[in-house]
Amino acid sequence: MASSVTSKRPYHIIVFGASGFTGQYVVEEVARCATEGIDGPLKWAVAGRSRGRLEKVLEQAANTLSMPALRTDIEIIVADVSIEESMALMCQQGVVILNCVGPYRFYGEPVVKACIENGAHCIDICGEPQFLERMQCEYHSQALERGVYVIGSCGFDSIPADLGVLYTERQLKGTLTAVESFLTISSGPQGGGGHDATWQSAVYGFADSGALRKLRRKMGFKPLPVLGPKLKTRGSVFFSKEIDQYSIPFMGADPSVVKRTQRFLLEAEQKLPVQYSAYVGVGNLFSVAKLACGGLLFWLMVKFSLGRKLLTTFPSFFSFGMFTKEGPSLKQMEDTSFCMTFFGEGYSDGKDPALGPPDAKICTQVIGAEPGYVATPATMVQAAVTVLNDLHSLPNRGGVYTPAAAFSNTRLIERLNTHGIKFSVRSYP
Repeated sequence: MASSVTSKRPYHIIVFGASGFTGQYVVEEVARCATEGIDGPLKWAVAGRSRGRLEKVLEQAANTLSMPALRTDIEIIVADVSIEESMALMCQQGVVILNCVGPYRFYGEPVVKACIENGAHCIDICGEPQFLERMQCEYHSQALERGVYVIGSCGFDSIPADLGVLYTERQLKGTLTAVESFLTISSGPQGGGGHDATWQSAVYGFADSGALRKLRRKMGFKPLPVLGPKLKTRGSVFFSKEIDQYSIPFMGADPSVVKRTQRFLLEAEQKLPVQYSAYVGVGNLFSVAKLACGGLLFWLMVKFSLGRKLLTTFPSFFSFGMFTKEGPSLKQMEDTSFCMTFFGEGYSDGKDPALGPPDAKICTQVIGAEPGYVATPATMVQAAVTVLNDLHSLPNRGGVYTPAAAFSNTRLIERLNTHGIKFSVRSYP
């Protein structure tokens, strides 16, 4: 365990933002996994602004899981990102802080800062590239110096993609040079859905895309070297034979996260980077037309403050019912699942990439339950369990990392396989 994080802290895990829509499901997942500590059960607590709301979350979890002890045995910590002293007090009590408070561009930095200053590791489920990349740029050296790990995007954004590429590379008997991933979401008669907080993150993220480009120029990274043929970029809309439906580029954090991981592995381990492109299936032509109309309206509205106000005030209307202030129902979540399929190419063992085109292909999959509020709590909590149990296998002494950069030498994939996130090799179509 890092020198600034001692076993004298009363809690292994503190769920911050436990009364939020995602936070309540993270609480339930921590309760389910509380037996997975190194030397006995995990000691954990919940934290947030309102003691009353946190009490209700514990009551709900106690009823859902038939664990009445949750009502009385779990400590409540009142903490607010706008009150520095409360954040410091919270972080001084936990080994790992699970930060569920978003949008992270507004509320994430005080948590990162407090964790580093007070010696607590920080894990979030952020899908906002600007925040993730800025935290690495501004806090990596401080985190490294203090022996603290800050590991972002440990939810559906972007553990399946980031660890999926890592898994694909390890399964290929040779050298992997390029991967394309295709995400498909399956849902029941009621369809899928998301919560308003996710919608808000998207609205403000797209509105401020210029800041991300400026940040990347400031960081001044050189282009990653390319091994083998350059991966061709597909169109903005195309029919994918791989998943037999129309597809579009994935607009989330996955490409950014995977690229950061590949850069880290190149610099830290001298591993040649894997090229990566991410796509998502959208269905038939009618779905494409609906998406095009909605996407055009969205892009126009995010450019103006009034448009952003309307988008965030009426998420259900502007997202065609996909995002609501209430979030998806339990039935919707039960009937929803995801499948992320990876198609990789490279060179077989002993083949010199300089002497010809790739001669090896591989197909892998990562599958799981509903991505936002079932799979995400599972990946987040297993990331925390891995920090607690495999700390010696994490890179350096601390720092700000992507999931695969942090966990490449740990047992996280093995743990995910036993918690509903399945990694497997498939036959190449």
